[in-house]
Amino acid sequence: MSKATYPLKLPRSIKDAAAKLAREDGVSLNQWIASAVAEKVGAVETAAEFFKRRAGKAKPKDLLWFLDNARDSAPVRGDERE
Repeated sequence: MSKATYPLKLPRSIKDAAAKLAREDGVSLNQWIASAVAEKVGAVETAAEFFKRRAGKAKPKDLLWFLDNARDSAPVRGDERE
């Protein structure tokens, strides 16, 4: 496995929390951060593939019908914009 270095600057509170979790897991902070980044990359790539499959051959313009025909009413309670 080839490795690349990357200077990472974290807020002190995030670094301290990550260091604590790394100690609890019995790994170095570097290993813990590498694992956390790999986990996030996997989740994002999985989500991207899921949405790509769900979209199928749909194009953004295909959704205009839904927007044009949406009801003009107040949002359901709890769905309001802040």
